[in-house]
Amino acid sequence: MNLYQLFTSAAERYPHHPVLVQGDRRYSYAQLDEEVQRLASALQKLGLKPHERVMVLMKNRIETVALFWAIQRLGAVFAPINLRSSAEEIVYCVNDLEAKLIVFEEAGKHLLRKQKFNDRPIFIGLEAGIGDVSYEELLKSGGHETETHFVSDDDLAVILYTSGTSGKPKGVPRTHKNEYSSTVAHIIQCGYQMFDRTLGIPALSHTIGLRSLLAMTLLNGLYAPLPDMDAEESLALITKEGISCLFMTPTMYHDLVFHPKANQSDFSRIHSLVYSGASMSEKLIQTCDELMKPRSFVNHYGSTEIFTFSFFLDVRKKPGCAGKPGIHEHMKLIGADQDVRGKGEVGEIIVSMDSAEAFKGYWNRPDATRKAIKQGWYYTGDIGYMDEDGDLHVIGRADDMILTGGENIYPQEVERVLNEHPDVRESVVVGEEDNRWGQIVTAYIVGDRPELTSRELDHFCKAHLQLPNYKRPRKYIWISEIPRNSAGKILRRELREGQVTGREI
Repeated sequence: MNLYQLFTSAAERYPHHPVLVQGDRRYSYAQLDEEVQRLASALQKLGLKPHERVMVLMKNRIETVALFWAIQRLGAVFAPINLRSSAEEIVYCVNDLEAKLIVFEEAGKHLLRKQKFNDRPIFIGLEAGIGDVSYEELLKSGGHETETHFVSDDDLAVILYTSGTSGKPKGVPRTHKNEYSSTVAHIIQCGYQMFDRTLGIPALSHTIGLRSLLAMTLLNGLYAPLPDMDAEESLALITKEGISCLFMTPTMYHDLVFHPKANQSDFSRIHSLVYSGASMSEKLIQTCDELMKPRSFVNHYGSTEIFTFSFFLDVRKKPGCAGKPGIHEHMKLIGADQDVRGKGEVGEIIVSMDSAEAFKGYWNRPDATRKAIKQGWYYTGDIGYMDEDGDLHVIGRADDMILTGGENIYPQEVERVLNEHPDVRESVVVGEEDNRWGQIVTAYIVGDRPELTSRELDHFCKAHLQLPNYKRPRKYIWISEIPRNSAGKILRRELREGQVTGREI
């Protein structure tokens, strides 16, 4: 099934059910279908053809959702770019995509102004006066008739750019089959139900955000897009709209449950909490559980390239566990000599490319494709091990491994211990160059108590039964917040290179 058929089937089943709510604007499936048809007609009049790329530089809005479905109707390719990208990254993506159209909002205007593109695209502004044509003008010019084209399951539906922690962004082409299969898997793995309702907080330029939209549409549910993460507004929507499931990053959950008004919100409809993008501390898991009491509390481990690697249904039982392979997946752990690792043995996590959720290779980047895909396996670059139950535990990135005095140390195993301290809100561990040891373990701390000292933390680490003495940090630096990219992933490179200022105590 191509994605537009998914949408039209949902609209035909329950045309009067609510599909979108943003502020005082509410759309039924029938109303959204009407807007989608008009947009598709207008975009076709502008010359948009099947397989051509449309860059969308907008936050999560009703208009972004309508554009997504209009682009799918025409068999074109939706290429969303996060507004937090730099002007240099935007120009790179436009030229890399050879975008036919760019749809943008006022907040992204500065990223496009006076930029030089290889081929100038048509600019469509959300607001009047900032582009060649405005969104409202498109709606007025569009009708209900569009020339239809056959769209196969193997045609591209979206190109998502990896936010990347270093280097240029990489375009990840995703077919209709990829997106549909990933969505079905997500619904099953997370225990979603018909007519579920969710918040659209993660950007639609990220696989998490897109998955929530598609899952709610397939289930005739409601998607409430939020242009920006606002904990107070999110809590109000959870109560007002009867939100029943959430798929967010751990940072978003943290901002939600530790907000002063969290205890005043009604979480009674919530049955599924799902997180991805980073590890979640035991402290945060416990707080979410006490406040929301979900039936399912799922750790989803995956990537833009292959949506699911693995999932664990209840992290309350094994905090940090990534669980079993997804319903479409086969994975294994290998050593440096490519031998398969057994239970308890650490190795790199690789995932079979036979999955219906797997991309075929990066957009215009054969070099990156050759590096990531070898003999039918996708090399994640993540390091982990299988426990006695056959459940996966991810302990870090291969590139983040710290080599000190001949010993290998993975940052997450140290961070897990530090985060258990009641006065540590968050921690990040990196290797700092050292003449004697090669590297030393350095911990960056976001604390909850100003009086907390490195001596106190060092004593805590020495006394902890799960942290060998040689793995404890030799240096502590206090910072106000952890640097992250738009997907919530920690930018350890910025810490290693000294781009974040802090203080030693």
